Amino acid sequence: MTELVGQGVERVDGRVKVTGAARYAADNELTDALHGFMVMSTIARGEILEIDTRAALAHPGVVAVYTHRDMRRFTMPAFPYTKGFVPMQDTRIHHNGQPVAYVVAETLEQAQEAANLVRVRYRAEEAVVRLADAMDEAFLPPAFRERENEYVCGDAEAAFGQAPVRIERSYSSPMQHHNPIEPHTTTAVWKDDELTLYESAQGVVFTRMIVSQAFNITDLTKVRVVSPYLGGGFGAKGPVYPHTLLTAEVARLVGRPVKLVLSRAQMYTSNGHRSEFRRRLQVGATRQGVLTAIVDTSTQQLSRTENGVYNFSDSTIKLYTCPNVHVRQMGVKLDLHTSSYMRSPETTAHFALETALDELSYEVGIDPVEVRVRNHTTIDPSDHLLECYRMGTKAFGWERRDPRPGSMRVGDEYVGWGMATEFHSFNSIESFASLTVGLDGRATLRTASQEIGTGTYTVLTQVAADGLGVPLGHVTTLLGDTEFPRASISAGSSTMPSVVGPVDQAARTARDTVVRRAVADPHSDLYGVPAEDVVVEDGRLYARGDRRRRDTFRGVMRRRGSVLEVQGERRNVPGHTSGAVFVEVRIRPRVGALRVSRVVAVYDVGRVLNRRTARGQVIGGVTWGLGFALMEHTMVDPHTARVVNPNLSAYLVPVCADVPSVEALFVDRADDNHKPSLGARGFGETPGTGVPAAIGNAIYHATGLRLRDVPFTQDKLL
Repeated sequence: MTELVGQGVERVDGRVKVTGAARYAADNELTDALHGFMVMSTIARGEILEIDTRAALAHPGVVAVYTHRDMRRFTMPAFPYTKGFVPMQDTRIHHNGQPVAYVVAETLEQAQEAANLVRVRYRAEEAVVRLADAMDEAFLPPAFRERENEYVCGDAEAAFGQAPVRIERSYSSPMQHHNPIEPHTTTAVWKDDELTLYESAQGVVFTRMIVSQAFNITDLTKVRVVSPYLGGGFGAKGPVYPHTLLTAEVARLVGRPVKLVLSRAQMYTSNGHRSEFRRRLQVGATRQGVLTAIVDTSTQQLSRTENGVYNFSDSTIKLYTCPNVHVRQMGVKLDLHTSSYMRSPETTAHFALETALDELSYEVGIDPVEVRVRNHTTIDPSDHLLECYRMGTKAFGWERRDPRPGSMRVGDEYVGWGMATEFHSFNSIESFASLTVGLDGRATLRTASQEIGTGTYTVLTQVAADGLGVPLGHVTTLLGDTEFPRASISAGSSTMPSVVGPVDQAARTARDTVVRRAVADPHSDLYGVPAEDVVVEDGRLYARGDRRRRDTFRGVMRRRGSVLEVQGERRNVPGHTSGAVFVEVRIRPRVGALRVSRVVAVYDVGRVLNRRTARGQVIGGVTWGLGFALMEHTMVDPHTARVVNPNLSAYLVPVCADVPSVEALFVDRADDNHKPSLGARGFGETPGTGVPAAIGNAIYHATGLRLRDVPFTQDKLL
């Protein structure tokens, strides 16, 4: 064995990315391709009365302009198509920024210019777009994807009323958007009745499924989706959105390939976002800080056409021991575009819970870490969260913390230390992989998973090389193509739990097959050696008792004269991953300026498959948490329902200068409940779930000011 798994090897796709050789979805230059650009509605609710496309059609380079009058009537797809309607099917407007026309031209610039010439006349209806204006219309939505929106254990209301200590608070967070560096893009090519989509997609298999449903294509082999690299997704590219369907149909109508790249502003209404939230949390406890009741009532923004609740309250239900819990996830229908998953969707619920526990710690006079230890749950015996607390407090120097708010200063800055538990559930989706060993002894791994930027190419290559017993450079991994074996979507932290097992199984099967071929080959030095006595290292085969008897992968394959191909389909189970994050903030009180100066984060991820990529996930998660806590806020004009900051100059996200030194630590113990993934758990979205609360808790420690509404902007500090 090569023992590559666990090492922090460099990214195998690093060179092609930094040299520009990596082909992203929009990089495919196709002969005779046209460029598309969509015209978006300027009202939030109402009807189209008239669309005048004459000036656009007369513009140089324009080939066609399509509206609801021209578009085919799609079959409504199932999840993960998240909208309750397909645009350009009729005259109804459901939200501002809804596609109403599609311009096709020889160049992108011509399409954009012509789109500005399309004139649309509407009959506008009064729209409601602010959650605060419709809280009295909140209702309990029906189950979403077989998950009920109400959970009851014990009698939480009665237990809360009888609790010696009661914390009753309200917390809120605004609408937020994903903003991956690569915009959504689709290039559609028809050849007879077969469709190829070059798509920026977190799930090529899911995209094929939805497109096939919408077009009534029963033979899935007639739809191919290609997405070898993504410039980020964060949930925005997991579901399938209308622009993909519309581009495919426009390419069919015009009879030529069509490429669509959404503008940054269009991304704010063309794909999902994190809903605005209001949350009322009631926490009951003993004077010793032991939880006796949690009543968690959240209200989030929904659209008129959908009931999907994408931000679950898993941490309230699963994270701590509490005999009485009542969770209600309410919704309010507004005239806004559809929400969806956004990285670490539990963060909204988790922010409230972890802030409330900090408030409880001050109420009972017990250290925040100790409060969490006293309420630790033992439901999962393989969970080493207590070890995370221990490692984190030691690495951060938590014992030096003076618990009194406002007591720690450096110069003219107030210093605050805060912490929170991190928690995220992960999925496991049925996946498959194929591995081919060529006559040169080198292997090619194929699976229809995706490289969203997290290091999937690298980790799967490590696993395959380890299972085969060959050097890392002897394995080529190919991803992001529906012509490869079906695999998980890159969402829900499901990639590693889903795909590692099939890859490992395929690699080990191939290794064992090569060994059997060697010991059965009279021309091999290993002829006659029992297969179980053969050791495989760096692509070489040795007899365990006599290393002079040897062979190589290349030698075995060349003598055999045929390529070896094997399949893997080992299945795993879902679970959760936890950790602890410790944060230091420094605040200049005269101007309300805040900076996060230090972060220590510790995680129980099961077995660490690649320490370098795992650390990258921590840095990314902390950065996401910083954005959630301090900056991100999608603002909507209450009169027009128009997003007023649909760009990166007004929708603020952290840059490198905002991110402090992040120390990432791991317990690194294999989880026997997840043997197919070599003892590793899904991890990517866990870092960041507790960061917003940890920052808010640190602000309170620094100043005595408790902030419960993110983002924690300068005006709130002042």
